[in-house]
Amino acid sequence: MSHAVFMNITIPMLIAFAISAITGKFLIPALIRMKAQQTERDDGPKSHLTKTGTPNMGGLMILAGLLVSCLVFAIRDPEVLPVLFLTLGFGLVGFIDDFLKVKKRSSDGLSVKQKMALQIVISIVFGLILVHFNEIDLSMKVPFAFGVVVDFGILSFPALVFIAIATVNGTNFTDGVDGLSTCVTIAVALFFTIAAVFDGNSVCAAGGAMIGALLGFLLYNAHPAKVFMGDTGSLALGGFVVGMAYTLQLPLFIPIVGFIYLLEVVSVILQVAYFKKTHGKRLFRMAPIHHHFELGGYSEVQVVALFTIITTLLGAVALLGLW
Repeated sequence: MSHAVFMNITIPMLIAFAISAITGKFLIPALIRMKAQQTERDDGPKSHLTKTGTPNMGGLMILAGLLVSCLVFAIRDPEVLPVLFLTLGFGLVGFIDDFLKVKKRSSDGLSVKQKMALQIVISIVFGLILVHFNEIDLSMKVPFAFGVVVDFGILSFPALVFIAIATVNGTNFTDGVDGLSTCVTIAVALFFTIAAVFDGNSVCAAGGAMIGALLGFLLYNAHPAKVFMGDTGSLALGGFVVGMAYTLQLPLFIPIVGFIYLLEVVSVILQVAYFKKTHGKRLFRMAPIHHHFELGGYSEVQVVALFTIITTLLGAVALLGLW
């Protein structure tokens, strides 16, 4: 790795880390004053009931770090802008949802239809930006296929919308244990950053910035968490993953490196289907699947470590699939 490439990752990372960490010092007390606090489900793990009252919407810290860092590099590296747009766009949807919950003092934020509509519009705009301004088509490299690229033609935009919404649901479901979504996404961001370096794409700056922002957030989100990211953060992380993937033409790599996201979503789908088919029996102790491990005796720290190690190893496997 050349010195220039190293600095193109390290400096954005350090800037984002500093902004995210400093923002937390001011944001967390403000969220407490706003009573933007977590309410745990009664049917969730009993150990989680102590989390009730923990400030939510901490994803603003991540977005602040990413935004400042990417804007510093945007003039020299405009490739970061579509990724920034999709991350902030989905983060905004999450923020509106979180804010409405705080305002109403209830668990009712945006409706499913409203969320879906906003995510579809943002995804399409992102695709148009990539194609018309960054001149990147929506074709996808096939893992382990020695450079084979597939183009879905008129189905490219529907595919983009599907992948975006599926990924965002994955990052959202993963955000259920202190530090889990944060650590898993650091590993995912590391994969895309390395892939960008190999590709000679300066979007690696956005990858470095996200890693830094997440590390700054982790100072407050590691167990026992002082703040949760909320939908503001979890939706933004999904946007980031999709943004990086499409910029590098690697959406088909998401199920590999983002296997944990996929596993979380599939576990919920299987749990619901099995519950209905068997008239009340459960396939897992609880879904999403990280709760299954918790109820099986794993501590939150152990769940985070296990899922992060799995993601890191799969990231290494996915890197082999680039050639």
